[in-house]
Amino acid sequence: MARRESEEVHSITSASAPHSAQVDHRERNYLISMAIRVACFLGFVAVDHWSRWLLLVGAVLLPYVAVVIGNSAIRNAGDGPSPFDADRKQLDS
Repeated sequence: MARRESEEVHSITSASAPHSAQVDHRERNYLISMAIRVACFLGFVAVDHWSRWLLLVGAVLLPYVAVVIGNSAIRNAGDGPSPFDADRKQLDS
């Protein structure tokens, strides 16, 4: 059966992204944060300037920030209706 161009397609599910995709996203963000931490630590060792202390602070604080960001819930567009949406329409029976 061919579909016409003007026919609107309705979504019947609010399924979120697969768990494996969320894990991949979290792992990528964590690895990027840890790479920045290593760069901060190497910069602290290599630089002989007052800014080396900023690099040390970055190297110390980035693990905490990386874990918080990595464990934060990611809300995708397909995660269902917003709980703050007061204008939701009810289907007719």
